[in-house]
Amino acid sequence: MSAPSDSAVGCETSGSCHLCGDEAVVGRVVAMDAGTGTATVTFASGMATVALDLVEVGVGDTVLVHLGFAIARLEAI
Repeated sequence: MSAPSDSAVGCETSGSCHLCGDEAVVGRVVAMDAGTGTATVTFASGMATVALDLVEVGVGDTVLVHLGFAIARLEAI
């Protein structure tokens, strides 16, 4: 699976990412789409659709997102 389209993750065609500033950001999974392997994730700055190719998560999990991909599930402290 490839990353969701740039418009889905808040990126411009120039390659700069307004959602994450080219850095990983923390968000919470609020919905999942098993058919596309994506999740709707809420961040302090808004919401985005991210790919779940690299991690297994569920609704309510906290994830680290970079360039449209959830790259880690974070444990509660």
